Amino acid sequence: MSSGEAAAAVSTPKPAPEVLAFNPNWAQLQQKLKARRPAKPSRSTDVGPETLVGSVLGKRKEREEPVPDASPPVALSPTSADFSLTDALAMDCEMVGVSSEGNKSAIGRVTLVNSYGNVVYDEYVRPMERIVDFRTRISGIRPKNMKKAKDFCEVQDKVAELIKGKLLVGHALHNDLKVLLLGHPKKDIRDTSEYELLRRGNRTRGLKHLAAEILGVNIQENEHCPIEDARAAMFIYMKYKKEWEKNLKKQFKAKKSIRARTREGATKNVDVRLCQVTPSNGSCTTILGESSTGLGGLYIRSGELSPE
Repeated sequence: MSSGEAAAAVSTPKPAPEVLAFNPNWAQLQQKLKARRPAKPSRSTDVGPETLVGSVLGKRKEREEPVPDASPPVALSPTSADFSLTDALAMDCEMVGVSSEGNKSAIGRVTLVNSYGNVVYDEYVRPMERIVDFRTRISGIRPKNMKKAKDFCEVQDKVAELIKGKLLVGHALHNDLKVLLLGHPKKDIRDTSEYELLRRGNRTRGLKHLAAEILGVNIQENEHCPIEDARAAMFIYMKYKKEWEKNLKKQFKAKKSIRARTREGATKNVDVRLCQVTPSNGSCTTILGESSTGLGGLYIRSGELSPE
């Protein structure tokens, strides 16, 4: 190739590449897709139910704000600042599990409050047997509480001293006295589980239900508190005290009258029996034993009927 031909080849412009023509069906498909595509909300606009009306998911429901539960009533509080040993004391005990399987109850804590609800004694107790189950979910007692616990015998002596000569108030007190290995005169016990007006027929009602109905408070929601339970029992008793004591006086008077009539009837029966076995000549063939009760001015001794 000559130099002239080379220059002409360089200077000749190359033809432009052919532009491929799009299928008209493809253009229509793109337009349809754009028309169906929902418009995206602007970030500057607050996203709310109205903004998302056109969403393919439909209208979003507004989330309801959780309504907080009504606050529980204030816990039972003392009615006075008096911490003296009143004539009536309320007691409540919390139990732990002992024995190999932990199914035997032993005392783990005992609380005494006075008529005003003030604590006069409250101690953790170290049972005589090894604790297998602390029953924390109900008793509220934990292993760390045993570090400051007192020996069972020491607590037993102190409780016996405090309740001596007092009216003892509580709920199902037989359980508390049983784990303490203590007794108390029946006439001095005021048990909210046994009072007729607090029972439902022959059924015993729980202290939790009685407190809610009579005192209008919720107790024993989680772990039990012996202070709270003792106060609840005491305040229930104080609410019914006048009528309670009046009914008890009637009951004791009726029982006393029944016992007197029973003794009188038993004495008369003995007189008749002695007359039946006593011959007319003054001797007794059947020995009934000695009697110094002076039945009709006579007494039996060694099988003879002799004047006193």
